[in-house]
Amino acid sequence: MSSTATEIDPRSFQTFADFYPFYLREHSNRTCRRLHFVGCSLSLACLVTMVVTANAWWLLAGLLFGYGFAWAGHFGFEKNKPASFKRPLYSFMGDWAMYKDIWTGKIPF
Repeated sequence: MSSTATEIDPRSFQTFADFYPFYLREHSNRTCRRLHFVGCSLSLACLVTMVVTANAWWLLAGLLFGYGFAWAGHFGFEKNKPASFKRPLYSFMGDWAMYKDIWTGKIPF
């Protein structure tokens, strides 16, 4: 288990700007970040497919891909619990902020 997970409660953050550095520390493992990136990419592909096909089942597939890959990264590689269990909105926002930061080269892939 990550030491930050036992020291800091994600619910203690009042703003996303304060939460995001914590979020990044909880994603310090490169494989975990890569799994998040793949899950987000597959989720976007499912969202596009849902819009194109007008089939809402793709939304469920997108959620399964996104959370499935992310949680595999946390439990299998990062060895911590996802912050989404305690701070779901900020964690969701963090996923997409990190996704953008990986695309723009701010965070190593």
